[in-house]
Amino acid sequence: MEFIPREQLINELQDSFKPLMEKYDIDNIGVFEEEGQDDSYYVGYTVSKNGKVYMVHHPYTKNKDGHLARAQGGWTVETDEPGTMDEESFEDVDEVFQRFLM
Repeated sequence: MEFIPREQLINELQDSFKPLMEKYDIDNIGVFEEEGQDDSYYVGYTVSKNGKVYMVHHPYTKNKDGHLARAQGGWTVETDEPGTMDEESFEDVDEVFQRFLM
């Protein structure tokens, strides 16, 4: 398991904003971060398109230095719509965006 600084991961996500916005005609995109229990951490995107908001994230493990390593599991999609279940285990971001944004 390779740990990288959190800032490096955030920068990599931010570098992908413009290409993703153009490819999927996204209205707005930002970084999603959420602390989990123990050493769990979730990082990904907050995306809005056509009035809908999606939180698309992947699990990470955080070490004592605050560095992150990708944990097992795929991408998860949450929406801001009440009563909607999270959808999990997507292999990559393109699979998520094609399903939810196209």
